[in-house]
Amino acid sequence: MDTVGIVAAVLAAPPRLGRVRLLAVDGPSGAGKSTLAVAVVAGLRARGRRVGLVPTDHFATWDDPVSWWPRLDDGVLRPLAEGRPGRYRRMDWSTGRPRLGSEVVVPVPDVLVVEGVSAGRASVRPLLSVLCWVPGPDPATRLARAVAREGEAARAHLVAWQRFERGWFAVDDPEPAAITPNGAPFASTAE
Repeated sequence: MDTVGIVAAVLAAPPRLGRVRLLAVDGPSGAGKSTLAVAVVAGLRARGRRVGLVPTDHFATWDDPVSWWPRLDDGVLRPLAEGRPGRYRRMDWSTGRPRLGSEVVVPVPDVLVVEGVSAGRASVRPLLSVLCWVPGPDPATRLARAVAREGEAARAHLVAWQRFERGWFAVDDPEPAAITPNGAPFASTAE
């Protein structure tokens, strides 16, 4: 399914986060999730929708790849479900070590796109309008992409991250509940 198809799927799906449609773009590191999310956001905005984009990279760290989720839930998802703007502090990596940085305000959108590894986790699936799975190429190509983006100094962290995410996806298993940009059929996210 291409970007146009994903936009159509999002607009056809019911809102499940209050009046907000929630799209999760999930998949392994280096798969192309960010690129796809930006294209979908542009497509939704071109259709006149107010869209928010929250990358999981604003929360995750090498040492905390997924357990940060309550910060996203409490700061963004719950307020949006209640019709109020969300807020969170994004990770600041400017010193080379992650620390909480500036506050990000998320105005109430028509569609919220959460993009990144674990964005479509089982605990959020009942709130999702659509879950998009981006499998990406083989692990070596994905690692090369991630190293090109993060720098050679991050290679060891990225190798460990790939090991972690393989285990995460084996247990959390988002793919069967998702549509893919490659044309896999839509499967309802309702549970």
